[in-house]
Amino acid sequence: MIEFERYTLKNGLKVLLHHDKTTPMAVVNTLYDVGARDEHEDKTGFAHLFEHLMFGGSIHIQDFDQELQRAGGESNAFTSNDLTNYYEIIPANNIETALWLESDRMLSLAFTEKSLEVQRSVVIEEFKQRYLNQPYGDVWLELRPLAYEKHPYQWATIGKDIAHIEKAVMEDVKAFFKKFYCPSNAILCVSGNFDADSIKGLIEKYYETIPGGIKPARILPIEPPQTEFREKSIDRDVSANAFYYAFQMSERKNIGYYLGDFLSDAIGKDQSSLLNIALKKEQGLVSEINAFITGSLDHGLFLISGKLSEGVDFDALDNALWEQIEKIKKEGFTDRKLTSLKNKLSTAKAFQEQGLLNKSISLCMFELLGDANGINEEIDIYNRIQNDDILGFASSILKKENCSLLKINKTK
Repeated sequence: MIEFERYTLKNGLKVLLHHDKTTPMAVVNTLYDVGARDEHEDKTGFAHLFEHLMFGGSIHIQDFDQELQRAGGESNAFTSNDLTNYYEIIPANNIETALWLESDRMLSLAFTEKSLEVQRSVVIEEFKQRYLNQPYGDVWLELRPLAYEKHPYQWATIGKDIAHIEKAVMEDVKAFFKKFYCPSNAILCVSGNFDADSIKGLIEKYYETIPGGIKPARILPIEPPQTEFREKSIDRDVSANAFYYAFQMSERKNIGYYLGDFLSDAIGKDQSSLLNIALKKEQGLVSEINAFITGSLDHGLFLISGKLSEGVDFDALDNALWEQIEKIKKEGFTDRKLTSLKNKLSTAKAFQEQGLLNKSISLCMFELLGDANGINEEIDIYNRIQNDDILGFASSILKKENCSLLKINKTK
């Protein structure tokens, strides 16, 4: 059980406090309810660009990292299609420094042309290195628009076109900040060894005077149910032919998320999983195969991906994979196997929540979903899963007409 306190400031900032007296450290985690799905289709990559801009100096502090490091802290951030998250890890006795720094950039960035130019160059280089010049790097740039036709999930967090970042101007940056970076659109979690009354006083001191803003209304295009098989084949200079089967599945709040997570672990998480045994060890069709879900807040994807063994063609893999899928849909798993899977999953989830940072991020994530206490209820949901639930999920999701297939052909 992860205990926490929850309250909301007058300006709309949601606050979570998790006290842990076993550590000398503290974490200040700030989640903003904005991600790549909130971008305009002609200005993609802005959520990620803004993540970088947040380290370029705020209205009163020129060098964020220098001030934090002086207090013995470190920071980082990440952006997804659904959210943007910033965190500081710092000795608990210096926690005020982290609150001061984070609140100041929530109040306002410096908004300098120099910072925009520097961070734009960093993001463009990241786009080239990670997505264009890396083997298999552009998979998501190709797969997302194949699997999604309407929803903004059709572009990756980095953006769908490097030109969108190249053309970003200061007016765009200021408008994005004003719309999304405000207390009413944020969740703050402070975890670690601290006195609750003192922390509340510091949070009030640094955050309560920040104008709350108006939480943006989110009206996104709805992705229609997929009704026909989609396929795309591309040629790339890679080491092996690769495949990506993507199936549309339910949103994060739906029980289907947990069923998809459970099933993907069962069939493709490790070497003892069903597809690894059948298609790699027994039939030798693949050199690697995995199954996973995107975990998106809106309708996500259930994926089966991997690389073909040398000399194996796509048709042979396709026939064998669909044979295994049909077997799953008819048989599911024995009670013994279900118990084993639940035990492994429970252990993995418990391990994930051990660290102070992981707990802080997860508390914010569940609060974004509607209730931070979901962090304490998740294992029970997995443990209630029965074979009939798996059969129902597999039959409704793992269908040819609900599948988008991306093939990558080795050119050399």
